Amino acid sequence: MANTTKHRAADRITPVTNDNFDALVLQGRGPIAVEFMSYGCAYCRAIEPVLQDVAEMLKATEKIFRLNVAVESELAEQYEVQSTPTFIMFLDGQEVGRAAGPTPTIPSVLAAVTRSFGS
Repeated sequence: MANTTKHRAADRITPVTNDNFDALVLQGRGPIAVEFMSYGCAYCRAIEPVLQDVAEMLKATEKIFRLNVAVESELAEQYEVQSTPTFIMFLDGQEVGRAAGPTPTIPSVLAAVTRSFGS
């Protein structure tokens, strides 16, 4: 069953890496939220199912990406990510806000990934 959950996650939240961050996030159009996370982070694992639901709810209006800070440490350092999960919101390639460590409820995660966009 765990494999199904991981497969679903890939369907709703696209992983980004150092190689494709510029193309997908900085050159992307419209509202984009990037979850800076780690698979070893208990909070990241706790919000995963909720984040999947939020991604499904927002798929027509906002893109949500995931960046593994354990693998992409250069980007985590560049964006001064101090803890996981941290959500950084981008609008047309520019950082417009961030939220760190939301609790795993749909309203709190939805607020974390949309408040900088006025949603």
